[in-house]
Amino acid sequence: MEEIDCVVIGAGVVGLAIARQLALAGREVIVIETEAGIGEHTSSRNSEVIHAGLYYPKGSLKARLCVEGKQLLYDYCAGHGVAHQRIGKVIVATEEAEIAAVRSYVARAEANGVHDLQWLSAAELHELEPAVRCVAGFLSPSTGIVDSHGLMLAYQGDAENHGAMCVFQSPVAHGQITADGIVLEVGGAEPMQLRCRTVVNAAGLHAPSLARRFAGLPAATIPPQYFAKAHYYSLAGRSPFHRLVYPVATEAHLGVHVTLDLGGQAKFGPDVSWVDGVDYTFEHEREPLFYQAIRRYYPALADGALTPGYTGIRPKVSGPGEPAADFIIQGPADHGVTGLVNLYGIESPGLTASLAIAAMVGRLAA
Repeated sequence: MEEIDCVVIGAGVVGLAIARQLALAGREVIVIETEAGIGEHTSSRNSEVIHAGLYYPKGSLKARLCVEGKQLLYDYCAGHGVAHQRIGKVIVATEEAEIAAVRSYVARAEANGVHDLQWLSAAELHELEPAVRCVAGFLSPSTGIVDSHGLMLAYQGDAENHGAMCVFQSPVAHGQITADGIVLEVGGAEPMQLRCRTVVNAAGLHAPSLARRFAGLPAATIPPQYFAKAHYYSLAGRSPFHRLVYPVATEAHLGVHVTLDLGGQAKFGPDVSWVDGVDYTFEHEREPLFYQAIRRYYPALADGALTPGYTGIRPKVSGPGEPAADFIIQGPADHGVTGLVNLYGIESPGLTASLAIAAMVGRLAA
C-alpha cells in the first residue's frame, strides 16, 4: 500500500485550485481523476462568467466566497496570463412588474459587499445596449468572462510546479476510514491502494455518491444528489451585445442570459431541466422556449438565428421546487472524520470562487 499525504479527488477547476493551494503550502499532493483529462464536466460546460456576487443570500458561502474569489481570480488571471475580460453585465426588467425584483438584487448585492452597481433608466440602458428592450435595470461593472480551460491549465501548472501529480482514468472505487488514515481503492489500468493523511472529495457531480462509498463516514452528513441540465444556444452572426445581459427569471419565463465568449460570440443560456444522471444529449425540442424567453428582451431575434451549442450539468444538493442550496464544505468538525474534506453542490459561482474555496479547504485540511 502506498502512503501519501494529500489526495484531491476530482480535476475540475475547484479540485485543481485546491491541489494548487495544498502544493503551495508544501503538502505532497496527488490529484485523482476518473476522466482522461482535466475539467471534462461542469468546469468546461458552463457560461465562463466571473460573477460579481449579486444574487446569493447574505452570509452564505456562495456570497462570501464569490465576492472574495472574484478579486482573487482577477488578480490571478492578470498575473498568470489567463485570458479574461472585465466586460460587465446589465440586469434588466422587461416590464414594470419586474422592477421590484431587480431592485431586490441591488439590495442583496449591497448586503454582500458589492458596492459598484449603477442603477440605469431605460434610456441609459438603451445607450449601453441598443438591442435590449427593457424598462429599467442596473450595470454590474465587475462581472467578467474567463477562459475556463486556460484557468484550469494554470492551476494545474502551478500545482505540478510545486510537486503535485495528476493521475487520470483512475476512478476511486471506495474509501475506508481507519485509525491510521483514509484508505482509497483506486481502479483503472493500474489499480492502487493509497493510505492518505488528507483526502479532499472535489468530485463535483459525483461527490455525494463518492462519499456514500466511504466506509466509516456518517451517512447523515451526506446530502442528496440532483442533476440540473442546462442548454446553451449560440447566436449566428455578429453579436449585437457589448456586455452580458441578465433578465429577471420568473415562474412563467426562463431567465435565459446573454453571455459572450472572449471572441465576442454571443450565446444564450442556461435553462434548467432535471435529469436522472449525467447525460449531455442536446434536447432540440427546447428551442421554442428559448426564442420565447429571449424575445422578451431581444425582440429583434430572427427566426433561425439560434444554433445548438452545448449542454452542461449542475451538481445540485436541492431538488425541483426547493430553494437553491448553499455550497456545502465539510471538514472534520462537521462529520467527525480526521483528514477528510467533502465539497457538495459546488455549482455556480464555483469557478469564480475557486481560489477562495481552495483557501478555505486549505484551512480545513491543515
